[in-house]
Amino acid sequence: MSLDQTWVTEAIDATGTAFALKGKKLHEEQTPYQKIEIFETETFGYLMTIDGCTMVSTRDNFLYHEMMSHPALNSHPNPETVVIVGGGDCGTLREVLKHSEVKSATQVEIDERVTRLSEQYFPELCDKNGDPRATLFFGDGIQWMKDAAPGSIDVIIIDSTDPVGPAEGLFGKKFYLDCIKALKPNGMLVQQSESPLLHLELIKEMHAAMKEAGFVETTLLHFPQVIYPSGWWSGSIALKQKGSLVSRLDQADALDTQFYNRETHSAAFALPSFVKKALASI
Repeated sequence: MSLDQTWVTEAIDATGTAFALKGKKLHEEQTPYQKIEIFETETFGYLMTIDGCTMVSTRDNFLYHEMMSHPALNSHPNPETVVIVGGGDCGTLREVLKHSEVKSATQVEIDERVTRLSEQYFPELCDKNGDPRATLFFGDGIQWMKDAAPGSIDVIIIDSTDPVGPAEGLFGKKFYLDCIKALKPNGMLVQQSESPLLHLELIKEMHAAMKEAGFVETTLLHFPQVIYPSGWWSGSIALKQKGSLVSRLDQADALDTQFYNRETHSAAFALPSFVKKALASI
């Protein structure tokens, strides 16, 4: 990530792609875990980057937060207990708590500074932090999941950064085994899984690892995400029990959302042919 004549640019050599916004740097700090920067952009509001990668912006964050929460929660028969691993900007937590059936939502974030900076620059994402159903826990999500009571969670949302640095251990069979143990019999896991266009091999590896760990069924949902590589993102859902994926679309249009509704829920699970073929080969 560089700031060159007011252009904030993330260039990715591995994929030969780049994304840029015009703006200026407001804040920079190195935490024990990562480098966090805050920019004020001309057209996307505030922008947070972590280790040089775009994470969240004022203008388009609703796409990611809504689609990482509502499709999964409206595909579970009764999501009372939700755990979010990562998600320190609190946007996913906010969306989860829009569901009245959720009785408790725990956010497990390794770096408290992500949350404190979000409270300062993205307060609209943090307006549910004081909800009596919400718990903010700052610590290692991998260890938290190891220690979780067996059969205690309905939905686990892995809202992490890319599979490098502190988030690397969240992508793999060992972690998924702990997730399965913590989930109730009809529980599900949903994890951000990068771009279907640029990272299809990673998605295949994730689904294979989920199945090796014991999840009986996996599926993919996809959605636009402007500030992420290719502008097209995905979430991977893994089911502990076959046939437990439902569609409670009667609730979709009742939620206070900007992107998610009955139609976008259905569209998110309609996969392009090349993605369907790739996942069928696992």
